[in-house]
Amino acid sequence: RLKALNRLQVILQHLKMSKQTDSTAEVLLEKKGGAGIITLNRPKALNALNLSMIQQIYPQIKTWEQDPETFLIIIKGTGGKAFCAGGDIRAITEAGKVGDKLSQDFFQGEYRLNNAIGTCKKPYVALIDGITMGGGVGVSIHGHFRVATEKTLFAMPETAIGLFPDVGGGYFLPRLSGKIGYYLALTGCRLKGRDVLKAGIATHFVESEKLPALEKDLIALKSPSKEKIADLLNSYHMKCTVDQEKEFVLDEHMEKINSLFSANTMEEIVKKLKQDGSPFAMKQLETINKMSPTSLKLTLRQLREGASMSLQDVLRMEYRLSQACMKGHDFYEGVRAVLIDKDQAPKWKPAALEEVSDEFVDNCFKPLGNDDLKL
Repeated sequence: RLKALNRLQVILQHLKMSKQTDSTAEVLLEKKGGAGIITLNRPKALNALNLSMIQQIYPQIKTWEQDPETFLIIIKGTGGKAFCAGGDIRAITEAGKVGDKLSQDFFQGEYRLNNAIGTCKKPYVALIDGITMGGGVGVSIHGHFRVATEKTLFAMPETAIGLFPDVGGGYFLPRLSGKIGYYLALTGCRLKGRDVLKAGIATHFVESEKLPALEKDLIALKSPSKEKIADLLNSYHMKCTVDQEKEFVLDEHMEKINSLFSANTMEEIVKKLKQDGSPFAMKQLETINKMSPTSLKLTLRQLREGASMSLQDVLRMEYRLSQACMKGHDFYEGVRAVLIDKDQAPKWKPAALEEVSDEFVDNCFKPLGNDDLKL
């Protein structure tokens, strides 16, 4: 009987391993040479992260981090369209409406994963080819290396759905040069291709079609140190001539962005935009007027406070905000208007910035006691 049991265990072990590389799995976790490779594999959903993917990736990163035979970690997406277009917002919405635990578990799991990447001792390389938004930014931005391509499309569009740029947005956005981060966070502005590098979100830029060769070379590195990985990425980066001559899309507006988005309150930012009156300022005003007033106020404070906080403290703060949004109105209304009915006509409550009180905003940032995020 013991023999049969042992054999069963061996078979189960094999099944478990093959399940990881089963092409229908939502996330593939493989070891190739000295590299641990995470492949987000929900191409139809643009590789959006759901809780079960997060729960598979987190322990695997922790295991690889301890494994002396694993020298680096690579994360990528399948399908050619997206690296990862965000989190599974629909599932969270359904759960939040009925008070299901998923609306806590998802954010807890996601932020713990962001922190695991941010503190990972092994070099972490994200190949952000295609759409990279929200949750996709969270599983790439906190790692050592982020390789963009001409197909990369970056955005943090959360203020349009009654949320805020989470996944550590409060940490990395205010640390971008000037006020770019504030501008990206409040307007949801999209950056494409080489602009993602120029904004400081990517560390390298390589042609999309060269990524398989780059990955192969990364896997083939003998005992790769961070320096060796950087050298290899640099060599690919230097050879890439796509859009080399193009000016950074925000260059001509940087002066305005730095002055207009440096105000202390949303009301002041709006006032400055109105006073400026330039076509650029008017366009930003029009965009901001469509966003959730509550989200705008939470976001501005999140970034201003996050600028001087550690990643861990930022994630704890963002978890508090996520739970405040789950209890509010605008998140469900934003998801309805943008993702479900797609009428693009959300009815925000409150409808104006002036109606979102400081007291309300303060409450959203309050500690949750035993329910706070544990990292």
